[in-house]
Amino acid sequence: MLTAYDYSMAKIIDTCGIDLILVGDSLGNVVKGDVGTKNVSIEDVLYHTLAVARGAKKTGIIGDMPINSDRTPEEALRNARRLIEAGAHAIKLEGFKPKAIQAILDGGIPVMGHVGMLPQTAETYRVKGKEPEDAERILNDATRLDELGVFSMVVECVPEALARRITEAVRAPTISAGAGKYCDGQNLNLYDILGMDDSWAPKFVKKYANLNKTIKDVIAQFKQEVVSGTFPDEAHTYH
Repeated sequence: MLTAYDYSMAKIIDTCGIDLILVGDSLGNVVKGDVGTKNVSIEDVLYHTLAVARGAKKTGIIGDMPINSDRTPEEALRNARRLIEAGAHAIKLEGFKPKAIQAILDGGIPVMGHVGMLPQTAETYRVKGKEPEDAERILNDATRLDELGVFSMVVECVPEALARRITEAVRAPTISAGAGKYCDGQNLNLYDILGMDDSWAPKFVKKYANLNKTIKDVIAQFKQEVVSGTFPDEAHTYH
C-alpha cells in the first residue's frame, strides 16, 4: 500500500501493480503544511479521494477517516458513505472504536483498522508498545478489531516483535507502517519514498529517490534559460 493524495500520482501508481492506495489524513502534513493530522477535515479527505479516484482505475482506494469524523456511530457511517461516493472502496479508522466500526460494517462498507501509534490522538509521534502493559493493550485492540470483522489493519510504529505477535494472532492481513517485516504488507508514503522533503524522515522510511534535489535542479535550469533568453526556443514556439 502507498499513501498518495492526487490524480497524477494515483495515475502512476495505477500502472505499477500496487494493491492499495491510502488517501491518508497525513495530507495535513504533506499537502497542507500542518504539523500533524489534527486539523484535517472530512472535506479535505473527500477532495483528495475524488482526485485519486480519477487517476486510479484498477487499484483499491482506502479513504482515511480524519479526526472528529466518527464522533457518533451515525456520523461515522454518514462520513464513510461520503468517502465511498467520492471513489473509495473502503475506509480506514484509527483505534478501537467498536460502535463506529460496527455501524460502518453494518452499512456494507469494508473497514481497515489501525493500531499502535495513532497520530490523531497521540501527544507525540514515537514508538508505541515498548512497555509490556502498552504492548498488551495494543495486541488486545488488534484482536478485538479482528473479531469485529475489519478486512485488514495498519500497525504503526511498534516494535517488530509486537507486530509479529499481532500478525500471528489475527486473521485480517496486517500492514506495517514502521512495524517491521513480519506484517503481511507494507505501507509508505509515496512522497516520502520519492524524497520530496529533505527536512525530515522517520526511521522506518526508506528514500528510494531524491526528487527534492531533482526538482530544485529543474527549477534552477528553467530560471536560467528564461533569464538568458534560451527558452522558449524554436522547438517550443508556435508560428
